Amino acid sequence: MASAASDIGRMARKLASIASLTDAERQAIEALPLTVRIFEPGEDIVRDRDRPSHCCLLLSGWGFRYKVLPDGKRQILSFHIPGDVPDLQSLHLQVMDHSLGVTTTSSVGLIPHEALREMTRRFPGVAAIMWRDTLIDAAIFREWMTGIGRRTAHGRIAHMLCELYLRLHAVGLAEGFRCDLPITQIDIGDALGLSNVHVNRVLQDLRGRGLIMLRGRSLAIEDWSALTKVAEFDPTYLHLVRPRVN
Repeated sequence: MASAASDIGRMARKLASIASLTDAERQAIEALPLTVRIFEPGEDIVRDRDRPSHCCLLLSGWGFRYKVLPDGKRQILSFHIPGDVPDLQSLHLQVMDHSLGVTTTSSVGLIPHEALREMTRRFPGVAAIMWRDTLIDAAIFREWMTGIGRRTAHGRIAHMLCELYLRLHAVGLAEGFRCDLPITQIDIGDALGLSNVHVNRVLQDLRGRGLIMLRGRSLAIEDWSALTKVAEFDPTYLHLVRPRVN
């Protein structure tokens, strides 16, 4: 199984957005073996109760963690962009307690657990950065929980848009306050505890106030300062190395 450095380099770029990597550490990441698979919209990469033997690196497209209740209601727990390894915890937790799906046709690199374990044994600095990545995941969960529990619908949606833009910007996938946004209003509602009708009204209002523009599957933030005020957005919880935006 050959390594694809150009593909797995996305993982190095993501980790470099939250901590400094040495040349040797970057090379170790880029030498990891991976098998690339294509997943279609609505398809699961890994399911609740699975016992995976690999971690999933998102190479292109968007993914999301989610849970489904017995009555069929879905709660989206997080959105994921290229460079993310959203099931990194499966290195240490044998059974998945949620599912991981994709919102658009996505390319995913499957990295064997044993290869990751061997790399972290040889390069403890990378292990520390991967631990930092899981801690930032937890910080994002806390921020989402605060939003669902205490923010207005306008605040929740504005906050999510600010977060996604900054995360994309940090790995070179957004610029000029414009980025891809391949998620539906239903996805947004399932993530933020809002009805589709409520999401639509809030997005219409944000557009009407000149804060954002949505066209197809793309987002343009027309007034970053005003949007962050609506969101009460403080990017500290993302712990980015360079959180500045443009």
